[in-house]
Amino acid sequence: MSWLPIGEYALLSDRHSAALVSSGGSVDWLCMPRFDSPSIFAAILDDEAGHWSIRPDTEFRVEREYVAGSMVLLTSFHTSAGTLELRDALVLGDTRDPHSLGEHAPHLLARTATCTRGTIDVIMSFRARPEYGLVAPVTTAVDGGLVAIGGANLLTLSSTVPLEVKRDEANARFELGSGERTCFALQYSPLGAATPELRTGPEISALVDQTVTGWQEWSELHQSYQGPWCDLVHHSGRVLQALSYQPTGAIVAAPTTSLPEQVGGERNWDYRYSWVRDASMTMQALWVAACPDEAYEFFDFMASAAAGSFPDQPLQIMFGIGGEHDLSERTLPHLTGWRASAPVRVGNGAWNQPQLDVYGELLDAAAQLRDQLGVPSGPTRDFLVGLADSAAARWHQPDNGIWEVRGEPRHFVHSKVMCWVALDRAITLADLLGAHDHVEAWKTAAEEIRAAVETQGWDEDQRSYTQSFGSPDLDATVLLLPIVG
Repeated sequence: MSWLPIGEYALLSDRHSAALVSSGGSVDWLCMPRFDSPSIFAAILDDEAGHWSIRPDTEFRVEREYVAGSMVLLTSFHTSAGTLELRDALVLGDTRDPHSLGEHAPHLLARTATCTRGTIDVIMSFRARPEYGLVAPVTTAVDGGLVAIGGANLLTLSSTVPLEVKRDEANARFELGSGERTCFALQYSPLGAATPELRTGPEISALVDQTVTGWQEWSELHQSYQGPWCDLVHHSGRVLQALSYQPTGAIVAAPTTSLPEQVGGERNWDYRYSWVRDASMTMQALWVAACPDEAYEFFDFMASAAAGSFPDQPLQIMFGIGGEHDLSERTLPHLTGWRASAPVRVGNGAWNQPQLDVYGELLDAAAQLRDQLGVPSGPTRDFLVGLADSAAARWHQPDNGIWEVRGEPRHFVHSKVMCWVALDRAITLADLLGAHDHVEAWKTAAEEIRAAVETQGWDEDQRSYTQSFGSPDLDATVLLLPIVG
């Protein structure tokens, strides 16, 4: 197939799951009901792994944007005969409380197609392939749409136009005149649940409008930044919010799996989990973007997720978005991968790597977001104190570092420095954490780390800090030293 550049895809989110929509109007990635659930559509990884496309039945020129202040995608297809506007939304549900954006998401992808000029012939192709393309669901036509059952999925597709339904797919061709609209809604339910009622056109349009309003109200309430590139900063803040999992406050590193670091390479990882480091940086980015209210929820999530193993064991570097610990990795050999970049992986084998920098990442974020943390809960306070104690106890150990090296652990300079950051920030937070009796031990360990880095992490010949103790190799991570220290 002709693989689209990754930049041709736009993100949709209801803060439970995510979809990617191509510039040609095809949903080529969708996981429900969670970011890390098996895919329903995965054509971005393999042409046979499912898609849902809506587009004109002729050559077209495309313009795309998000509806102002929202994560609802507006795609305009311009043809010689007319213009088709496609609105795509992962529906938020009840949005009366902007602080709880997505709390009542119904796991529904809504799509409205409106002709705004002339006449448009439209084609719709629906080919669900749950479980990363392994399942071809039994698809049955019903009044107002279809029902597709396969694997652990019950899918209902509402449609305001007749569908040509085959055993495992559906298609439609229809004409729209200026001002006419067709609506579709795909809803996920677990197998065994009652089949949801199909939606009417006005109901689907209202769900899209409600989702626009929900995002706009969240933006108005949370985004006060008025500096340079204001619109881009606000949109970036919405994207970061879209990558957060509403039920727990976890933040995924990305909504996808196995999009490669290098075309044709093997470094294709599943990023649909919450990395401690990435999530901490996201919290700080949201603070810069003047929408910091998620800090309290995130640190409570971290404290809950780590409970039961930390501080007796090193802090795990990532968790499932529901707080899961075991993220064992496997490959999906039946998928070709984006631009034949194999293997496709689910799970992430780095979950049990030691990476000592995470202590500093978390406490640095906590120090920056001190005002937003308020008075931490008891478990959160104990968790933050435990981070500093663990940094003091473990800084001298080798680890796999920020690059998640899949080899022998080393004494990475960046990891040592971030342990120092953990102790430095914990000392400044001692009042908030009620940890004055820990401060002297933290100060002693911090001085030991500084001395070790300055003597073992410095290469006099190169006049530079190096990647790891005793190595001449240079590393961009040491450029962070003047920023964090």
